[in-house]
Amino acid sequence: MRKDEQLQILKDLIKINTENGNELETAEYIGGLFKLHHVPYRIDRFDGNRANLVAEIGLKETDEVLGITGHQDTVNVSDQRAWTHEPFAAEVVGDKLYGRGAADMKSGLAAQIITLIELHEQRAVKGTLRFIATAGEEYGTPGANRLLKQGVVDDLSALLVGEATDGQIVYAHSGSLNYRIKSYGQSAHSARPTQGINAISGLLQFAAAEATLFQQAPLDSILGAVKHSITVIGGGEQVNTIPDYAELSGNVRPTQRFDNQQVIALIRTAIAQINQQTDYHLEFDLIHSFRPVETTPDNPFVRLVQRAAADAFVDRDVALEITNGATDASVFIKGNPTMPVVILGPDEKAVSHQVDEYTTLSGFYQVIAAYEDVAVSYFKTGSRTEQLAADVVSPQIRPARQAG
Repeated sequence: MRKDEQLQILKDLIKINTENGNELETAEYIGGLFKLHHVPYRIDRFDGNRANLVAEIGLKETDEVLGITGHQDTVNVSDQRAWTHEPFAAEVVGDKLYGRGAADMKSGLAAQIITLIELHEQRAVKGTLRFIATAGEEYGTPGANRLLKQGVVDDLSALLVGEATDGQIVYAHSGSLNYRIKSYGQSAHSARPTQGINAISGLLQFAAAEATLFQQAPLDSILGAVKHSITVIGGGEQVNTIPDYAELSGNVRPTQRFDNQQVIALIRTAIAQINQQTDYHLEFDLIHSFRPVETTPDNPFVRLVQRAAADAFVDRDVALEITNGATDASVFIKGNPTMPVVILGPDEKAVSHQVDEYTTLSGFYQVIAAYEDVAVSYFKTGSRTEQLAADVVSPQIRPARQAG
């Protein structure tokens, strides 16, 4: 496939508006490409205009199944007037291509699509390469959860996630747990506050406790400390009335050493103490719970992907990293907890979700080469042999980088 043809696929994907939905149009576009190139696929449609897509190629000369995955949705464009480049025009300026989802993650998705098409035409995959395009990764992961129930990841030997990483190798990421605390009080006139129970004050009790709640949580050997924060708070209706209801929302980034269930138990304990020791009544609601994903940096699959990326991204040093973000892999490991997971994607991670989001064309072409190298090399050497690691120089490891 010529570079202009590869670029057109990326442009076409960005021009499809998938702000927190509308993945069906994208899935049908991808399906049209696969049909043209005789790549077997299926579309999993749900909830009107939402859809996953799963495609598979390979000669099946081994039992190994390598998964590559990306999401089709993007976050919304909150203020289009703030954009210098129209968010759905896929405008190219020099080496940069602008648009919502250019970095997160339609460039990685396009690279995976191209990888599947080119390797299918070359008959270069000796095992099974499965492409998994999901819906709703940015909020709630409904697509990944549907595919989990369908068993799409049960037989995977390894999984490569195409989120933007600037060509770096992410071998572990934290989980992400979103929760809501509801506070119930008693309304009264603000001139007689003692006759009421201020629901906002109840939340402030929890907020004070939350500031030190995770201090005793053990450090994870890979992901380090549990990250936590209160991010949304609201309550009350008018200034002269004691509010009888208020709520806040928070986010925690669990690790394998202090996982999602331990986080939930700790928050519930703090709430129970406040309810027991005060007149406030707080309730806990779990909004989302995504698991941490950890693969050791010396895992053969990690080393294979690192070698392929180093060969492709010749303009930079390629290191191993961890991140505090979360991906669909947090869902998929529920069905296949022992599979190694690696994240590798194009530029520009730092501008994901931002105004004038962009990726680089050079990084886009480089990640295509890296994906194709991984898919071919994986089945040449066998995923569980030490030969994968033997051919790779000991990796440079960097500290955690923030993600969405």
